[in-house]
Amino acid sequence: MITSSDSRAPSSATGLEVRPFRALTYRRRDPEHLARVSSPAYDLVSPTGRARLADADPHNIVRLILPLVDRPAAEPGGTAPSPRGAESAARTLARWLDESVLERDDVPALWLYELRPPHGTPATIGWIGAVALPPPGSTAVLPHEDTYPVAVEGRRALLAATATDLEPIVLAHDPEPVVAELTDRSRQGAPTLLLRDTEAVEHRLWRVTDPDVLAALTEAMSRTDAVIADGHHRFAAARHNSHRQPAVDGSDAVLALVTPMGAGGLRVDPIHRVVPDLTIDAAVEAASAGFRVTELPPVSDGGDIGAAVRRWLGDGGKSGFLITDGRRLVRLDDPTDAVRAAVPPEAPAAWRGLDVVLAHHGLLDLLWHRSDDAESVLIAHTVEQAVATAVERGGVALLLRAPSPADVAAVARAGARMPRKSTLFLPKPRTGLVLRPLAD
Repeated sequence: MITSSDSRAPSSATGLEVRPFRALTYRRRDPEHLARVSSPAYDLVSPTGRARLADADPHNIVRLILPLVDRPAAEPGGTAPSPRGAESAARTLARWLDESVLERDDVPALWLYELRPPHGTPATIGWIGAVALPPPGSTAVLPHEDTYPVAVEGRRALLAATATDLEPIVLAHDPEPVVAELTDRSRQGAPTLLLRDTEAVEHRLWRVTDPDVLAALTEAMSRTDAVIADGHHRFAAARHNSHRQPAVDGSDAVLALVTPMGAGGLRVDPIHRVVPDLTIDAAVEAASAGFRVTELPPVSDGGDIGAAVRRWLGDGGKSGFLITDGRRLVRLDDPTDAVRAAVPPEAPAAWRGLDVVLAHHGLLDLLWHRSDDAESVLIAHTVEQAVATAVERGGVALLLRAPSPADVAAVARAGARMPRKSTLFLPKPRTGLVLRPLAD
């Protein structure tokens, strides 16, 4: 814990404290090279994806965020780095520094980051900085999801061993006119870093060092607070590391992309569940005790189950959940009073009304008797991944709707937590473009 003798200035109790920092970046900055050495966020990388990224370039960042010494997990992001893995990553990082694969900025900066998806989807834009870890009782940074202690400790060990923030978390802040004005003003000229990823998202970053802009921006950010959109485990890891290593310079902050809620900000996609070793017949029979069950048209004869699910997800007038084993598709809706009563009544209303909460308490726990742990309930970030995993594991996929950004903010401000991995905020920053060594 940071004591009163700590010389570092405490972070604001009510607003974001965003600090410029001396970034660590790849020395080669051509777009093709940056595309080869960067990676999606660690929790989106499957074992197959990890191998593909590592093969793309000997200096791909995945070698640091998912050290190969650790056994890849069955679900993306499921591996928590072990002490051996963290030490391996630290040695790799040290070697890359010695070989000048990575280089350190001379002066502190904030990084303006624009993510532009294809097909005319509006761009997301924000600022990468070192965000001070708020003191206890602060509302400056609010989580909205639960975390796993093992995963938190794995990320903390990696942070401690490398003494480097390897990838940013994402914070969604209240709209602030001055921030928007400075953002527009700074998005001029050729970007410092540029690449197009495998999903055709264009990533453009400008390194901003103008003292007047930095001062105005950090002052404006101090009038806002934020919800963690992505990176709950890394945020918790940074907190734990700060308590374990309070004397280490820079351990009182976390690397973050800070982007506005609403226009210019993020969208929320659902994260689905897979229950292994559960037949569709058993799942439907148990669910029928608490939900109305509707068998949807079969899709086994050349039909596209993914397309059917996406049509349902895109229809705002629908409610309930879908379950599938890859052949049958079943809708569960109209929950009974007993199912609704499984949701803790003392919880805030914003939390009780979430689909993912009803699914966990009323379906997974009450009717399917599955505890929410990484072995009993698997995570899938896409419909296709959920269906494929259900087929592979002899189980069923539970397909959910995404909460709205307003729902997420309401839960966070009520002091509640969604079940782990409830939200997928998109688009995500590319890992490996900007790193933050703790010591500055």
